[in-house]
Amino acid sequence: MLENPGEYPYTRGINSSSGVWTMGQYGGFGTPTETNARFKLLLDQGLTGFSVALDLPTQLGLDSDDPLALGEVGRVGVAIDSLADIEILMDGIPLEKISQVRTTANSIGYIWAAMFIALAEKQGVDPNKFGMFIQNDVLKEYVARGTQIFPAEAGLKLSVDVIEYIATKIPKWVPLAMSGYHIREAGSTAVQEVAFTFANAREYLDRAVLRGVSVDSVAPTLFTFLSSNIDFLPEIAKFRAARRVWAKLMREKYQTKDPASEKLRIFAFTAGSSLTAQQSMNNVIRTSIEMMAAALGGIQTMHVSAFDEALGVPTEEAATLALRTQQVVAFESGILDSTDPLAGSFELERMTDSLESEIWKLLESIEKRGGALECVNNGYFVNEISENAYVLTNAIESGTKKVVGVNIFQSESAPFKQFEINPKSESDQVNSLKQVRNSRDNQVVAAALSNLLAVAKSGENIMEATVLAVKNYATVGEIVGELRKVYGKWQPTKAF
Repeated sequence: MLENPGEYPYTRGINSSSGVWTMGQYGGFGTPTETNARFKLLLDQGLTGFSVALDLPTQLGLDSDDPLALGEVGRVGVAIDSLADIEILMDGIPLEKISQVRTTANSIGYIWAAMFIALAEKQGVDPNKFGMFIQNDVLKEYVARGTQIFPAEAGLKLSVDVIEYIATKIPKWVPLAMSGYHIREAGSTAVQEVAFTFANAREYLDRAVLRGVSVDSVAPTLFTFLSSNIDFLPEIAKFRAARRVWAKLMREKYQTKDPASEKLRIFAFTAGSSLTAQQSMNNVIRTSIEMMAAALGGIQTMHVSAFDEALGVPTEEAATLALRTQQVVAFESGILDSTDPLAGSFELERMTDSLESEIWKLLESIEKRGGALECVNNGYFVNEISENAYVLTNAIESGTKKVVGVNIFQSESAPFKQFEINPKSESDQVNSLKQVRNSRDNQVVAAALSNLLAVAKSGENIMEATVLAVKNYATVGEIVGELRKVYGKWQPTKAF
């Protein structure tokens, strides 16, 4: 007998009735000025929240003029060097009218949080009056994306600093988006995606509890960030199983008292790995199927990948079409007329039960291995993901797994004009950074950085010190440089 929607363990959804999810689009390129213009366009088209794509130097804690940043500034996301860039990025976008601002900031989650705290203060806006969604899941960087900066123990400490600070100071914000999406994109199975993600979440929560933070003050604010892949029914079942596992985990392990702690909020993102450069218009069909699976799976926030993302940064037309895909499904298909409309389907219920059982088994195995941090450091997560990625690649190359336009029904694609990043964006950003350094009070910046270093050495929460440094226009690279003096630099081991 299935429980009703909105009832524990929330297989059929966390709410008793259906509603439109938050529609977001992931974007960012070049300079803050260029990305600001793109976001304003999408907001005019009906966007209710947006995700800021950061370039690789920013994610790695490098300033745009760092020699290691050469050629990468503004390429796969927007370059952010200081608070001045955030002020440009959000210019003309009222903070209090945005339901969510999301970002991939993981290794620099503490800096991203500090920048928006400082921005809100400068604008005279209460941070609790707008939604900030900080991914801040550094553990999966070591196994799935590779933008880690410090050794894993230090990275974990900084992520928990953000969780502790936001739980006590800005309870409306999301201080952690437990991220399975990148684990799946790296090649994991659906079971590994959820189990590895929840194992990482337990590591964060356990550390927060040791600091005296109540799980009930954190869990209700959390999201999990999951892939919505092309496997239609299994993906719907995955979202349902994930909610069940989370609800039981909160109630049975953490003995939470607030029912909101048990309700897993899901941000679904259509699978970038399913997109193909060959016959790229086929990706419109793929993402439509994937977003329908997410919608039927009862998610709360969604992003649909643009059809040209396998080629590079989306064009305005492709980004708008991706948003329209969500809008057509939400407002024309009628699927929101019923909560969990596929409930009772024999195959779907069988898949949900099976996935839940497999997720629990893998979680128990991870616990026996010493938990998520140990599995990060000894390479267990990396090896498991790599092995499955190898299997998937072989299946495509052998033709066992069919991909239209790639290994079957091949044909020449019609010419398509890709989005071109302004070749001057990098030099413009470097010049902007120089102007910031020349116009700020560098003695005050030096004092703020010295204070940050002292706080880091003491082992205390660094958030207040980071906010102070950011408010005085210390750069991302300068802040990370001070912390490297304390935490060192991540070095690959034999496991990697």
